[in-house]
Amino acid sequence: MSKSKGYAALTAKAQLAPYSFERRETREHDVVIDIEYCGICHSDIHQTRDEWSDYQEESIFPMVPGHEIAGVVSAVGSKVTKYKVGDKVGAGCFVDSCRNCAECQRGLEQYCSVQTVWTYNGRDKEGAPTYGGYADRIVVDENYVLRMPNNLPLDACAPLLCAGITLYSPLRHWKAGPGKKVAIVGLGGLGHMGVKLAHALGAEVTVLSQSLKKQADGKRLGADHFDATSDPETFTKLAGSFDLIINTVSAKMDWNQYLSLLRVDGTLVVVGLPEKDVPISAFSLTARRRSVAGSQIGGIRETQEMLDFCSKHGVACDIEVVPIQKVNDAYERVLKSDVRYRFVIDMASLAKG
Repeated sequence: MSKSKGYAALTAKAQLAPYSFERRETREHDVVIDIEYCGICHSDIHQTRDEWSDYQEESIFPMVPGHEIAGVVSAVGSKVTKYKVGDKVGAGCFVDSCRNCAECQRGLEQYCSVQTVWTYNGRDKEGAPTYGGYADRIVVDENYVLRMPNNLPLDACAPLLCAGITLYSPLRHWKAGPGKKVAIVGLGGLGHMGVKLAHALGAEVTVLSQSLKKQADGKRLGADHFDATSDPETFTKLAGSFDLIINTVSAKMDWNQYLSLLRVDGTLVVVGLPEKDVPISAFSLTARRRSVAGSQIGGIRETQEMLDFCSKHGVACDIEVVPIQKVNDAYERVLKSDVRYRFVIDMASLAKG
């Protein structure tokens, strides 16, 4: 075992505080990553506050969050062939899977039917707790490490490993591109990446936001149109307009209203996770053969594809960099939507105590 330090929630709902723990020793296929940046995802807040207990296994505390991990390779195991010391790399939402099930064989490790090993708040194949990226280093099997773009700032690429792939995967799966009309519901950490990526894919992009206060930002990010959902006329004007709607919002809303905005065979994809179930009318679906679907990040191959796409098109996240000592303040600001558009922790600040 090797010593590591970071920040953890020692118990559910506790503020994050300095925490020392042990990483496994480097195995023959392992890559040791010195973490330079880690994004703050809203799911970090949900999990450290044990807000998903109804939907997942019992949370593990102390919990070191963080699954938008970007850094540099500092050591490799004896049989590693994909990476070398000095490479810019990342780790996303999971760090292992069974590798043998039908889903893993299709490159869908995030849907592994045996065991997806989550980067934190999970257990590895030996049953040991996993600890995330709010830390100085992490040890990951080379097959679950991602190569980061060399032509883009590393800090602005860290959130691509969750926010980026969470939007890229459904955009690609439902074939967003030229000739397709795509709506992104919500212009936050997820939504702003949806706009950038859908625009880069060549789709006609509309932002559906509660108000028009972020309209200028939406247009800057690549939106062709921007409409306020607080205006009832929006749902009349845009009825039957879209091939694809991606809902990034976890707040309570009437999904039936948004289904009415879909064309025949259109799909509403849910990536934001509301705390309570949302009722859907059968007529909202049958009227135009509409669908409601969900999507969860992407597999390793697709995540690397996304990173390469972002490198080619110059797409990165809009970020605010904070020291680790400000992480609890950042959590509160996320809850108030007081960030444009993603917090990233500078892990060099760990050395300051």
